[in-house]
Amino acid sequence: MNIQPELIKLCLQKNRKAEYDLYKITYSYLMSICMRYSKSKDIAAESLNIGFLKILTNLKSYNTQIPFKMWIRRIMINTLIDEYRKQKREKEHVSYVETYYDSSDFSDVNEAMSNFNVAQIYKLIDELPPSTKEVFNLYVIDGYSHKEIGELLNISEGTSKWHLSEARQKLKNKIEEKLFIKVA
Repeated sequence: MNIQPELIKLCLQKNRKAEYDLYKITYSYLMSICMRYSKSKDIAAESLNIGFLKILTNLKSYNTQIPFKMWIRRIMINTLIDEYRKQKREKEHVSYVETYYDSSDFSDVNEAMSNFNVAQIYKLIDELPPSTKEVFNLYVIDGYSHKEIGELLNISEGTSKWHLSEARQKLKNKIEEKLFIKVA
């Protein structure tokens, strides 16, 4: 993604064509971030538009010493976290039914992992409970520390660590379950 300083200057001057050009240039990068945190493409697109509006609104505070790609990524992730908090407040009570399978046959899991593609892994991640999925994405994919995640989501470091452990266990169980179905 190559963003020219002139394009940013035009966006600061509220040039609509420049804003649209910036949107087109950053769309696929920002959408890939949104899809990791959203259950559907529609929700991801909505989040992207909210985040892009924040990018345009805060463009005057952009520090040219920081790579633009990192700056917009941070804004988009913060937007997704805000949207997550909003959705969490709106939901009164969600109940999850989980089935745990006990398997000690780790060599089958490792061998079969080569048969999984990225889309299948993302689908499994998407099936995690919302809080657990959020922590997993922030820690594993986006590289945040447990302390940073705790601050972003208003949870303790220990709770962040628990969600990560829970995500790993659930993913392991889901992978084993998929492998068991294929083998059986």
